Amino acid sequence: MRILVCNDDGYQSQGITALSQALAEIAEVTVVAPDRNRSGASNSLTLDRPLTVTPFKERGFYVSGTPTDCVHLTLSGLFEDEPVPDMVVSGINHGSNLGDDVLYSGTVAAAIQGRFLGLPAIAISLHEPAVHFETAAHVIKNLVLRLKSKALPTSTILNVNVPDVALDQLRGYEITRLGTRFCSEKVTRHIDPRGKEVYWIGLPGPVQDSGSGTDFYAIQANKVSITPLSLDWTNYVLFDEIAGWIKGLTA
Repeated sequence: MRILVCNDDGYQSQGITALSQALAEIAEVTVVAPDRNRSGASNSLTLDRPLTVTPFKERGFYVSGTPTDCVHLTLSGLFEDEPVPDMVVSGINHGSNLGDDVLYSGTVAAAIQGRFLGLPAIAISLHEPAVHFETAAHVIKNLVLRLKSKALPTSTILNVNVPDVALDQLRGYEITRLGTRFCSEKVTRHIDPRGKEVYWIGLPGPVQDSGSGTDFYAIQANKVSITPLSLDWTNYVLFDEIAGWIKGLTA
């Protein structure tokens, strides 16, 4: 089995090191990751400049771009003389990707790009403060072996969040839905040393829906949260309602 490993924390992060070492016990691993922390990059592609790819170890490369760039490059010709990987695993992210976080997460985006390009994919994150990487590494190794034998639908990835506890404190696995947060905090305004006005994006909002069945709830119960995410965002249930709503409109 051949696995492409990526992340959004950068190629030097503790999480990607733990992930690649764990998966190397069961597969041939290639690491292609951003050259620096690209958290919050979501599904962005770099289209306004060329990208560079630099080796940093055997079967390890860092890219001057986003997590999505890394996966896109790898699966679209970077290693044209080599077999295509069998799977994409993104992480281990330093901090959870729960609820609305999946919209912004570069970790989740790397897995989505792998699925777009035809491969099974998992995103894995370790809840704050992100100390017990060995726990997340154990979890992902088990899930990869299961995914190898039990294929997912072609429009689905798994978003996995692991509580930051020792392995013997895990309380099992739970299939979850995404919880929600309230709106993020307001931007903060500052003046830089040259007198220019600058802004910081506000912190994520507090949790709004963390009820039973959500990813937030599972993490608080020291359970691994596994949320199947669909790449097809179409709301088919509303077809008839929207058809009635636009009835009579002309071009």
